[in-house]
Amino acid sequence: MNYFLTGATGFIGKRLAKKLLERKGATVYFLIRQESQGKIADLRAYCGVSAARLVPVFGDLTSKKLGVSAEDIKKLKGVVDHFYHLAAVYDLGADEASQIAVNIDGTRHMVELAKAIDTKHLHHVSSIAAAGLYEGVFREDMFDEAENIDHPYFMTKHESEKIVRQDYKGTWTVYRPAMVVGDSQSGEMDKIDGPYYFFKLIQRMRQLLPPWMPMVGLEGGRINIVPVDFVVNALNHISHQAKIEKKCFHLVDPVGYRVGDVLDIFSRAGHAPRMNLFVNAALLGFIPKGLKKSLMALAPVRRVRNAIMKDLGLPEDMLTFVNYPTRFDCRETLAALKGSGIACPNLRNYAWVLWDYWERHLDPDLHIDRSLKGTVGGKVVLVTGGSSGIGLAAAHKFAEAGATTIICGRDQDKLDEACKEAKAKGYQFVAYAADIADMVDCDRFIQLLIANHGGVDFLINNAGRSIRRAIEASYDRFHDFERTMQLNYFGCLRVTMGLLPGMSAKRKGHIVNISSIGVLTNAPRFSAYVASKAALDAWTRCASSEYADVGITFTTINMPLVRTPMIAPTNLYNNIPTLAPEEAGDMIAQACIFKPVRIATRLGITGQVLHALVPRVAQIMMNTSFRMFPDSSAAKGDKSAKPQLSAEAVAMQQMMRGIHF
Repeated sequence: MNYFLTGATGFIGKRLAKKLLERKGATVYFLIRQESQGKIADLRAYCGVSAARLVPVFGDLTSKKLGVSAEDIKKLKGVVDHFYHLAAVYDLGADEASQIAVNIDGTRHMVELAKAIDTKHLHHVSSIAAAGLYEGVFREDMFDEAENIDHPYFMTKHESEKIVRQDYKGTWTVYRPAMVVGDSQSGEMDKIDGPYYFFKLIQRMRQLLPPWMPMVGLEGGRINIVPVDFVVNALNHISHQAKIEKKCFHLVDPVGYRVGDVLDIFSRAGHAPRMNLFVNAALLGFIPKGLKKSLMALAPVRRVRNAIMKDLGLPEDMLTFVNYPTRFDCRETLAALKGSGIACPNLRNYAWVLWDYWERHLDPDLHIDRSLKGTVGGKVVLVTGGSSGIGLAAAHKFAEAGATTIICGRDQDKLDEACKEAKAKGYQFVAYAADIADMVDCDRFIQLLIANHGGVDFLINNAGRSIRRAIEASYDRFHDFERTMQLNYFGCLRVTMGLLPGMSAKRKGHIVNISSIGVLTNAPRFSAYVASKAALDAWTRCASSEYADVGITFTTINMPLVRTPMIAPTNLYNNIPTLAPEEAGDMIAQACIFKPVRIATRLGITGQVLHALVPRVAQIMMNTSFRMFPDSSAAKGDKSAKPQLSAEAVAMQQMMRGIHF
């Protein structure tokens, strides 16, 4: 038995070729372009056969008679028993011109070749898309009844099938597979398509929400999914049966699922929150088209929609088909497969296999360099307050990753010591002595940075001052608020605004502002410190909106309590669980790699939510902690006194790791 295949190196094609070659004495001829000769050896290795049984025929879909030479046509004439046409564009997002060239013109050229070589039986692998958006049940004996085929994908699938039905006068059979996904046994898939487009959304839900949280999903229209192994097995079995000429077979799942069911099945497979309540997506149809068009005419609406679609990897037209209205009858297929043992498996039984393969091999994030070296290697990074504590820990990570790492601080001796430490580890810092709280010195420092380094690519605003003192102990210490604001807010802004013009000119840059968990929890005794950081947070939110379209991004880190020299004077913190500087440095590195808007601990977010939802309760809780923990000896003016903590205070500080008390 001799076979000819187009699309033999494709996802379905290579599996069909292997299946056909399992037949005794079978020889498979396959179309391949000259520039794709490298795929020949791979296909033979996959099929496990010799060159004599898997024979390439050079040509091209876009050429007459598929570009096959007259010599090859002569060799193939009268030899081919079964001709399978699988080559096509199966991409919903492909442009119309390429779909017409491959799906329509390519099918026309295929028919020309099939006639020229006197093919005994032509098998055209079409798609359920040939039915368009038909309202109701589309039977296997239906074709002209297709509706709403304006979309290029539907139109080209319909027209290519029409060419076979009208132009090929020999024996032909048409097969319409449903949406083809990976192998039901291995999960193997070659691209992101169909339901895979929603996997990233499901993954995000899993990352953000606990699995027990009930979710509301869209019920949507019917969606039909089949694994590639079922398609190949069914195609192989049916195509060798008698009395199938001029028939069509729907290679679909007889069950079929609503869009919401599919999302719920894959949510279970991905250990994401389940969708317990469904809203019928048809309700969206009640929104007047004019209103939708008017909304999409607004630039902010378009930008938000496009940003969400791009972030989730969804093609432009994906949402158009949420209300897919067609169901597919497959009685002819079921009859042809009766007694063969070939049946479409239940999606619930193999969804986890598809998810596992996607997450291991196809997840777009796997192909993005998420290393710190890939992010900052060769770039200029400035860490203010980089001579000790959090700043120094972060600077070591940047320098080790290959960045030109600039640190600044007031103390030259500390800077020199930091540089020696870096040199001993095999890299170096560029150190500048600068007082960020002094506006004149700030300006001098910025000019040096521009002159010597051309500005910076990453700015880590880490330099800061903290004061732990109750307001009632600060009535005569207004300068505490002034000096804290001077460094934490004005100094930070002076550096940032001095470097922003350079970033704007390059249309790229990332700024990380080290804020405090106290901004979220409104920690008592830190009114000066928290107010200065809150001011910085507010400015950052404004700046983020202004620079969102020029390539400059901002991350605010609401840093929990870290064991640094800044908290050393407070003896109360000696036994409190805190973060190590290296852990804080990791948070800064993640901020540069992923560039989120905010990084905060769950404890900090919980505090923010409490203050938003039940502010009176939150105030009582914070007041209780305020009275539970005493002022430091320095705040009281008695450095020799040691604070005594109650058992309740000790228990609370152990539970509230990272909170400022």
